[in-house]
Amino acid sequence: MKSIILKIVSLLTILFFAVIGYVFLFQENMIFFPHQLDKDYQFSFDQPFEEIHIPTSDQKILHGLLFKSDNSKGLVFYLHGNAGSLRTWGKVAKTYTDLNYDVFMLDYRGFGKSEGSIESQEQIFADVQTAYDQILTKYAENKTIVLGYSIGTGLAAKLASTNEPKLLILQAPYYSLTDIMKRRYALIPTFILKYKFETGQYIKDCKMPVVIFHGNKDEVIYYGSSLKLQAHFKDQDTLITLTGLRHNGMTDNPAYIVELSKVLFMP
Repeated sequence: MKSIILKIVSLLTILFFAVIGYVFLFQENMIFFPHQLDKDYQFSFDQPFEEIHIPTSDQKILHGLLFKSDNSKGLVFYLHGNAGSLRTWGKVAKTYTDLNYDVFMLDYRGFGKSEGSIESQEQIFADVQTAYDQILTKYAENKTIVLGYSIGTGLAAKLASTNEPKLLILQAPYYSLTDIMKRRYALIPTFILKYKFETGQYIKDCKMPVVIFHGNKDEVIYYGSSLKLQAHFKDQDTLITLTGLRHNGMTDNPAYIVELSKVLFMP
């Protein structure tokens, strides 16, 4: 009996370390789910847009879309979620162009027409900064709003913390990916996580107003994440709770659009 128990313990130990090894080596595949597009793919949207190509320091080309409003009051620099491509994400731009804001959307490495693949937290932060720097050749930063959704919230908060946009908007943010990992996979040590995305730390350095939208029925990023972020708020920061909303569908949610219109036209 003792030998059987020892064998079971040994097998479980091997399995445990095998899982840890897999998570460490392939965590990009567990966090990011890109949809790639051919270079000659033709986008089709019911509003004006242009394709933007952004060279990186390691000779890759990132791809983005710039949507134009009829009477632009500024720019929304939009960082999307962890799956898909601008083929589908581009559809949300109309919510903002209808409110007279142009919208720039970036596809991360390996997403859409963007070249390369995501390899580190530092790399994706650098890519976002490079895209931001290029788009600011077209727009004044004091009329630029940085907006992140889901996985994009950590990237948006990091970007805003080291720049000076007019406003930071976070849709369904997490406190950190470490916090999410502890909640979902309590047995896996968090030190193996390469992508921390510590939103709670970044917003401490954000000098501009921060507005968070979060559905209190979010089944992907728990609503308590935003309550944790709220503990780091400045006087001008705001948490707007969307009652009954789950993780998806925020951009089309009527309550979101009403509150967003108020936020965008704040002085």
